[in-house]
Amino acid sequence: MAAVWQQILAQDARYNAYRLPGSPQFRTQYIRRRSQLLRENAKVDHDPIIRKQYLKVRGQILGQRYGTSLSEQGSQRSRSASKCSSRLTLDREEGDFRGHRRYHSSGSGKFSLPSPTEDGLVPTRAAEASRAMVGDKTLDENYAFAGMHHIFDQHSQAVMAVKFANDDKARLACCSLDGTLSVCQVIPEPATVLCVLKGHTSGVTDFSWSLSNDMIVSCSLDGTVRLWQVPTGTCLRVVGDCDGAEIMSCAFQPVNNNMIVTGNKKGFVHVLNFSTGKYVKGGSSKASGSILTTTFESGGKTLWIGDENGCVYSFAFDVGTGKLSRAQRLVVCEGHPITCISARSWMSREARDPSLLINCGANALCLYSYPTRKPHPGSPFNRLQEYASRVSGVEGSLQLKRKFPIKQRNLRIRSGFCPLMSFRQGACVVSGSEDMSVYFFDVERTNKPVVNKLQGHSAPVIDVSFNYDESLLASADSEGMVIVWKREQRS
Repeated sequence: MAAVWQQILAQDARYNAYRLPGSPQFRTQYIRRRSQLLRENAKVDHDPIIRKQYLKVRGQILGQRYGTSLSEQGSQRSRSASKCSSRLTLDREEGDFRGHRRYHSSGSGKFSLPSPTEDGLVPTRAAEASRAMVGDKTLDENYAFAGMHHIFDQHSQAVMAVKFANDDKARLACCSLDGTLSVCQVIPEPATVLCVLKGHTSGVTDFSWSLSNDMIVSCSLDGTVRLWQVPTGTCLRVVGDCDGAEIMSCAFQPVNNNMIVTGNKKGFVHVLNFSTGKYVKGGSSKASGSILTTTFESGGKTLWIGDENGCVYSFAFDVGTGKLSRAQRLVVCEGHPITCISARSWMSREARDPSLLINCGANALCLYSYPTRKPHPGSPFNRLQEYASRVSGVEGSLQLKRKFPIKQRNLRIRSGFCPLMSFRQGACVVSGSEDMSVYFFDVERTNKPVVNKLQGHSAPVIDVSFNYDESLLASADSEGMVIVWKREQRS
């Protein structure tokens, strides 16, 4: 009956903003206590029909109490959230995928959206050792996140990104359109806000943890990038965008944290050396529109970016010099923004091709693989060509493996791979959604791939993040609330 109590909690959460508008602390305490009581009640063996009747009656009572129906309120809150983040709203016409095209630096060509291939995406059932590492449980058991560990509401506007620190299950950071970032400690209890990073004069659009977690880089609509020292909350350096544009995304180079990559609203990607405060010569390139997401593969040799026009670009990145060389351009869905790209190597003795997880503003979450074929012996590949081969394979192809339905049209929804995926039979990805829910998808299921659905936000869920051991999941919404979910304990 977990699904029913989550529906009840979601119903309460949608009306929560109407309870004592001047007392946000009370609203937070109320929803936490409500979650606790519902979880305890769910353990009792009640008649399912009675639970559903309760859900219906409570909806009617709340509608009468606050003078609006649940459906009307949900649409009003969605519209309000859209207005709150109007500067980042990406308005597009309704429609399904209209095309899927592939381009190379040496030429271009068109092809229709391929059917998902049948190749396995994760370790096989014979991978007994890997399965034993996670207790040999089913995906449904492993991703039974339900209870709320804590709710953070220190931000007054949309939280655009939320991320746990690298290999750290206790520290969490988030950035908001209210112009601040916050660093939180979620365990041990009670969860607390360690510090609030203030300095940006406009909304913060993205941030990234350094490899050692002692630094955070952030970017903003004020056209600056800031480097923060996490333990003290001190801003160490401020660098303006060299095009004078609003900066939409940023990322540390995973191998050399002296370098970061930024993407701006004018469609330029730049490499910045933070040690010198100067942009790298040869470290710039142009996309077809505003760059909304940037990410590296784990080795740092390949950079992926996505823009507002539905294009994904890959670049060979020279770790020593910071120079970029374009390898490939892919149109995922023309005219619909690419709001998030996640890269996963899936390095395991049983794992298959490296993969990309892409959010597209056409109600779709897409999973691609990019084969790492080796050139034939004796082929005259230089270093750059080897990088390009790693990105696109000898034939230059990205293969669509899965496409999952989510609600995404107007907002910068993000997703991610589950950290322990390479050790299981089956694997999950998790994504936010404009319908105020968090979705878990099994990448191996072609029929009914939803493993879990978390309901509790009262606004569109923009970003999600696991801690490294998957004991906690954080989700952030367009009204500034961050919910930290804990794994359901099973005997």
